[in-house]
Amino acid sequence: MALEIERKFLVKDMSFLNMSKSSLKIRQGYLNRIPERTVRVRIRGEKGYLTIKGINKGMTRKEFEYEIPFADAQELLDLCELPVLEKERYIVDYKGFVWEVDCFHGKNEGLVTAEIELPSEDTEFPIPAFVGQEVTGNPDYYNSNLCK
Repeated sequence: MALEIERKFLVKDMSFLNMSKSSLKIRQGYLNRIPERTVRVRIRGEKGYLTIKGINKGMTRKEFEYEIPFADAQELLDLCELPVLEKERYIVDYKGFVWEVDCFHGKNEGLVTAEIELPSEDTEFPIPAFVGQEVTGNPDYYNSNLCK
């Protein structure tokens, strides 16, 4: 079973841009957004993915992600509940940990979040200066709810 252990934070300034080693555009939509399970279609760069996530239990949930043909991902996005999320993801290595910083576009323009995936819920990690308030577990900041 695949588990995702993730913490999410708001970003308080754009200093991560100078720390980022790469970025890519992401489009994602949801075929299903009920709390017990979400089914997401994502185009990340030139690749397509189908992801199924279980209900959150704290900062942990089941996650299954599969690469799918790019053309299929494009077609599936047309079947998703609207709107489709658009964001740019920046990858920041900070003191041995990888942070994913998402700058949202469209109706969520101006929202910037930072996520870190951890090997266990009790893993301690250093927090970069650009990271602000923690919003882990706050449904207002679930990507599936940002589509509403």
